[in-house]
Amino acid sequence: MLVSSCQHPTPWPRGFYSSASRPSGLSVARVRIPQGPGLLLQPPFSGLGSTATPPDPIAGLSLLLKRPLQPHPTPDVPSRRIFHRPDMSSKLHLSPKADVKSLISYVAAKTKVINGKYHRFLGRHFPRFYVLYTIFMKGLQMFWADAKKARRIKANMWKHNIKFHQLPYREMEHLRQFRRDVTKCLFLGIISIPPFANYLVFLLMYLFPRQLLIQHFWTPKQQIDFLDIYHALRKQSHPEILCYLEKVIPLVSDAELRWHMTELCAKKALSRAMLLTPHLPPFLLRRRLNTHMAVIHQLDKALAKLGVGQLTLQEVKSACYLRGLNSTHIGEEKCRTWLGEWLQISCSLKEAELSLLLHNVVLLSVNYIGTRR
Repeated sequence: MLVSSCQHPTPWPRGFYSSASRPSGLSVARVRIPQGPGLLLQPPFSGLGSTATPPDPIAGLSLLLKRPLQPHPTPDVPSRRIFHRPDMSSKLHLSPKADVKSLISYVAAKTKVINGKYHRFLGRHFPRFYVLYTIFMKGLQMFWADAKKARRIKANMWKHNIKFHQLPYREMEHLRQFRRDVTKCLFLGIISIPPFANYLVFLLMYLFPRQLLIQHFWTPKQQIDFLDIYHALRKQSHPEILCYLEKVIPLVSDAELRWHMTELCAKKALSRAMLLTPHLPPFLLRRRLNTHMAVIHQLDKALAKLGVGQLTLQEVKSACYLRGLNSTHIGEEKCRTWLGEWLQISCSLKEAELSLLLHNVVLLSVNYIGTRR
């Protein structure tokens, strides 16, 4: 049995007020009254019409306070597993730099997925166009990598005050080839400046890939065919050069040799043998030939320091083709042997005898058995 004590003069029955409807200022203390002898409780007050005497709450409370209170038993509550939420503060409070990196990685991942779907769509519905598209994209990536490498080499040269002829062979050859590639790309950029001219440029690139595109944008078959075409054009000048060399044999005077060398340059024969444009005035042709001859001689010195055995197959074939040998249809060992013979002659020449390198382009290639085709 429970007895409530309150500040109100009238005792309220248990459950008369709920927790929501209890008036303010009314405090209720609920205690358990133990049953036993000596404790007599009067019946509760029944209302206004009752003749019973209302109980004295003070007396009943004093009796309760004299006995020790027994704690109210709490029902057994089954144990519950408590789950703690992970601390998200480290993920919610990110630095601006981390936010930018996460955004960039997200965009890169989405772009890669979209690009893969686009490639699969082209390969399934437009297979021929997909082949050209793949070659073009790979060519752009290779040309961009060449540009970054050339920039790095130039920065190293400027930082350490290094000249071109002091570079290692591979860096020297990379700069030489990159200059030639940039010349073609600049020409395409100039002709695509007018409005809507880029559509015409794409058509010209498709129709004339040998003349307008660099080797990065050629298919494997085109690389072999185009190199054969260039070598055929180079071979057309060989008879003319040999004819003039036969006329020079009886002459022993240095002045006359220089005059005949000038005549060869004026006839534009050596320019065709070196795959240089012959459609220039004679003094420009002589200057270009001298520059080209000096670059090849510097490359030969750097290659002699490196060693022919250190070159890869592609590097060996490119070096032989630059020096006049059509290496596309010759084995690797024969190319290395021929290149070693060229280096022996080139490294033994003095500066006044460098014109012989231009004639070696004809002499060493014409007399080689593998270049009859």
